[in-house]
Amino acid sequence: MATWLAERRLAQNAARIAELRHELAQIEEQCAVVASEADDQALRALVSETPLAEFEAADARRHASALDRHRLHLVDEISDLERRQDELLDRIAAATR
Repeated sequence: MATWLAERRLAQNAARIAELRHELAQIEEQCAVVASEADDQALRALVSETPLAEFEAADARRHASALDRHRLHLVDEISDLERRQDELLDRIAAATR
């Protein structure tokens, strides 16, 4: 691969990593809020013992679980991009030797 192409891909990769890290920070904040809300809903369901409260608690748990899965997906994607970044840096270093 030509050095200029590797450098271009490296720049694109770095920009994508920055975007994903920003999104991850936002999702982590949302996860904390949604998990807290799910805990509150579970406590309300336990105290009230009504079907509606249990439905709301289950819905809040599903939402928290979905956000957590999205957070894990972002972490995996960042990890893959960082691995790809290392490969590109190795190619650039090998080409300049």
